[in-house]
Amino acid sequence: MKLSNYIERIKENYKIDRSLYDYYNVKIGLRNKDGSGVLVGLTKVGDVHGYIKNEQELVPVAGKLRYRGMDVEDIIKNIQADNRFGFEEITFLLLFGYLPSKTELEEFYALLDSNMELPEGFVENMILKAPSSNIMIKLARSILACYSYDKNPEELSVENVLRQSIELIARFPILIAYGYQAKSHYYHDKSLFIHRPKTGLGTARNFLQLIRPDSKYTDLEAKTLDICLILHAEHGGGNNSAFTTRVVTSSDTDTYSAISAAVGSLKGFKHGGANIKVMEMMTDVKANVKDWSNENEVREYLIKILNKQAFDKSGLIYGLGHAVYTVSDPRTIILREYARQLATEKGIPDEFGLYEIIERIGPATFCEVKNTTKGICTNVDFYSGFVYNLLGIPAELFTPIFAMSRITGWCAHRIEELINGGRIIRPAYKNVETKKDYINIKDR
Repeated sequence: MKLSNYIERIKENYKIDRSLYDYYNVKIGLRNKDGSGVLVGLTKVGDVHGYIKNEQELVPVAGKLRYRGMDVEDIIKNIQADNRFGFEEITFLLLFGYLPSKTELEEFYALLDSNMELPEGFVENMILKAPSSNIMIKLARSILACYSYDKNPEELSVENVLRQSIELIARFPILIAYGYQAKSHYYHDKSLFIHRPKTGLGTARNFLQLIRPDSKYTDLEAKTLDICLILHAEHGGGNNSAFTTRVVTSSDTDTYSAISAAVGSLKGFKHGGANIKVMEMMTDVKANVKDWSNENEVREYLIKILNKQAFDKSGLIYGLGHAVYTVSDPRTIILREYARQLATEKGIPDEFGLYEIIERIGPATFCEVKNTTKGICTNVDFYSGFVYNLLGIPAELFTPIFAMSRITGWCAHRIEELINGGRIIRPAYKNVETKKDYINIKDR
């Protein structure tokens, strides 16, 4: 049986008339016609604000991201003023719902440190003996493997799920780093480096020392990664992976199944993998634009991309546009400054300048070519891949780092769903196939 012979027929049998979506008022992608999200739940974890409704019309406003009601820009400003690392504090905030005291934060650091070590034999049997060409797939498999080492994997009490959440948050950097080292060794014939995690370093510094052969990093590199982790930790209950967590959680399944499902969601190029597409696009732009400082030349090439004449012929400028943010993405504003500092330190200000030009002229060029007045801005993915690249982090780790951060939000949403949900999430799908009689096999 040759499957290729059936593809066109399959496509025809699955195809649904687009007019039917309007006829039945289907909220495609759980979006209203005005682009706003369909309200399916309530949350106290995070808030993504990009517009206001005025007489039923969306009015774009400067983007705001809040964790437990606190503006992330204000959070980072205070952490920077103290010249310290902050991801663990934000993890506590998202999980427990309030900012920890100094003593509580110290105890939380110690709790994370005590849960970093993987179970005996896990590295050899679950990671090194089963490497994967995709680290997100390896991460999902490793999460599910943790189920087998948990003496109480199924209990859904808040205490047990919180315990599992903290264990996974502490282990994610190690699972990702070791998955990367296994891939580098078995798929790319590189030397195998298995460094042990160190107590007292926190997530950002530990991760850098785990993935680098010499375990060395600068203070700017570590603090930049820490900021990236803070910015990616949570983004409201409606983002695809957080919603996936809540959907799977609502079925009363275990923590490992719910979090591995979220990893599967984040892996997609429309979600966590978007910054990889930005980097691929920028490599193409750099190769085809001779003068990176010439706005007209850059604009002409962006028009070719939008007209599906260049790059991947998708007609998309990756890193441009967001489901909620319209005027600005607050994460982009913060990350841009770290990209500027790193580009200056690494001696490539011209490349950063190219990013700035595209950020500045990209929205207007998009609106002109697509003939739209819709508000559009660069999103966090536009700069995050560039920042990771400046940190010397391989592209295959971009999305896993996103997961290393976002697991805090996933776990918070899982706990919130368990406490407040109670019903399995089950939206409706209207069947539009015509009724048919069964045909006996001899008459087909």
